[in-house]
Amino acid sequence: MARDESRGSRVTMKVMARSVLVMEAITMGFALLLVRLDANGFELLLGGVIAIALILNSGLLKFKWGWWLGGLLQVAVIFYGLIITSMFFMGAIFAALWIGAIAVGRKGERIQAALKAEYQARNEAKGEAKSE
Repeated sequence: MARDESRGSRVTMKVMARSVLVMEAITMGFALLLVRLDANGFELLLGGVIAIALILNSGLLKFKWGWWLGGLLQVAVIFYGLIITSMFFMGAIFAALWIGAIAVGRKGERIQAALKAEYQARNEAKGEAKSE
């Protein structure tokens, strides 16, 4: 984690987005259980691929294209609603959570950066006061 922070990466946003992706994959697993008796093999395979892609994508968020892939997976989950209609609703909820994770994560990181700068400025001021 120290390595991520030294590179200035978005640790808070990554944690939030990874949580959304993993919860979404679990939801896809439950959706597959619901549709398993009524769906054909392709529909089940498609759902399984989406669920696995969601889990794998949680590890790819260190790359910029991983974030774009996460957005595309949100669309894929929504369109899985063509197979099981409740996924229209669940996909929309998770897409909103995905957007929220990005927005709140960015805001949290701005606050962390401001607090860190304030802390460093305060420590520098104390160091200058001691040297006088």
